[in-house]
Amino acid sequence: MWSYEKRLQYPIRIRRPNAAAAKVIISQYGGPDGELGASMRYLSQRYTMPYRNVAGVLTDIGTEDSQ
Repeated sequence: MWSYEKRLQYPIRIRRPNAAAAKVIISQYGGPDGELGASMRYLSQRYTMPYRNVAGVLTDIGTEDSQ
């Protein structure tokens, strides 16, 4: 049985929101050149790799990038 409690590790109080800074931060995670995009490219290339040892390396890199 799982109990999911959605709370932050540290309390955050945003006094002045900055949309421009938020846009830059989000693009680094999910944008075309962001971490999530790179991780998904490594993991998708892993399935078409004919060499097992190289496929393992791509899996390791893809899972490390996504963290």
